[in-house]
Amino acid sequence: MGAVCCIYALLMALCASSSIAIKGVYYPSWSDVDPSSIKTKLYTHIYYAFLTPHIATFQFQIDQTQAQLLLNFTSTLHAKKPPLTTLFSVGGAAEGTALFSRLAATPSSRAAFIHSSIQLARKFGFDGVDLDWEFPLNPREMEDFGYLLEEWRAEVQKEAAAAGRAPLLLTAAVYYSADTFLNGEARAYPAGPVARSLDWINVMNYDYHGAWNKTVTGAQAALFDPSSDLSTSYGLGSWIRVGVPREKLIMGLPLYGRTWRLKDRRFHGVGEAAVDVGPGWNGTGVLTYAEVVAFNRANKAKVVYDVATVSVYSVAGDYWVDYDDKRTVGAKIGYARSLGLRGYFFWDISGDYKWSISKTASKLWHL
Repeated sequence: MGAVCCIYALLMALCASSSIAIKGVYYPSWSDVDPSSIKTKLYTHIYYAFLTPHIATFQFQIDQTQAQLLLNFTSTLHAKKPPLTTLFSVGGAAEGTALFSRLAATPSSRAAFIHSSIQLARKFGFDGVDLDWEFPLNPREMEDFGYLLEEWRAEVQKEAAAAGRAPLLLTAAVYYSADTFLNGEARAYPAGPVARSLDWINVMNYDYHGAWNKTVTGAQAALFDPSSDLSTSYGLGSWIRVGVPREKLIMGLPLYGRTWRLKDRRFHGVGEAAVDVGPGWNGTGVLTYAEVVAFNRANKAKVVYDVATVSVYSVAGDYWVDYDDKRTVGAKIGYARSLGLRGYFFWDISGDYKWSISKTASKLWHL
C-alpha cells in the first residue's frame, strides 16, 4: 500500500509541473453524470463545483450525506485508469460576491477560510482547491483578493512542509479579462499575487453575450470580435500583457450555447436584431451542447460557421443559438497552443454530447 501511495504522489507532482498540459473539466454537484462513467483519458483535472463556507464563520461545514458524496468522488476518480487530479471549487456564479467580499476583508476572516479549506481538502482526498469568486467588484475587493491568494499560498506551503507531503494545488476561475470596467468603475486583478500564488488560472472565455441583451444576437464565446473587446483573443492577451506567465493560463471553453428569438428570420447573422431569448432551460436562453445537437436534428436547423468570430450558430425559424462545436473548439485549441498556454478547461461536464467535444480537444492537445 505504501508503494502505491508513493507512486500516486509522484504522479500528482508530475501533473503539477509546467511541462504537463491541463485538460480540465468542472463537475457541478447537480450533474447527472456518474463519476464512475467519466472517460478520464480525456481530462487531467476535474473540479467539484461548488462548496461554500459558512456566511458567518467562513469555515466549511460538511454534513454526513455530503461527506460521503465527496469521498466517493475523489476515491472513484483517483482509482480510475488513468486517474484524475481532483480539486473542489469554492463559490460559483450563483454565490455572487457578497460572501467573498466579507471573507477576504480581514486577516482573521481570511485565515479562518484558508485553514478550513486545507483541512477539507486533506480530509476528503482532494488534490487542490479552486476559487471561483465571480467577481471582485472594485479596487478594494481586488486588493483583498490578492491578500487572500498570498496568505493562502503561504499556508499551503507551511502545511505541506509540516506534513511532509506535496502541497495542495491552488487555482482560481477568473474573468475573461485581467482588467475591465464595471458600472463605470475601473477594476484590475492583482497580477503579481495571481502570478506568484496560483498554480494556474482558469480564464472564463465565455458569456460575452446572452439573455442580459435580448435585442441583438451574439457569439457568446467569440474567439475574435471585430467590433469590441468581448473576445477570447482580447481576454487572454490582457492576462499576458499584465505579466501572468503563459504556462499559468488555462483557456475556458463552454459546453453550452445561448439562444435568441430573431426579430426577422431573414436576417440571422451574428449581431442581428432579436426580440427575446430563445429556447433554453429556466427561461435563461441556455442549451447544453447535447441539447443543441437535439435541437438541430428536431428542427432541421441551418448550421452556419461564422468566420469573423470563430463561432457556430444554428437557426430554425426565428430561433437562433450560438455555440462551440468540434470545428470551433479545434480552432481555439490551435490558437491557445500558438500562444504557449498551459491548457484548457470545460464548463461543464454535463453538457457534452457523447464526449465528442472533449475527445476533439484532447486529441488536438497532446500531452
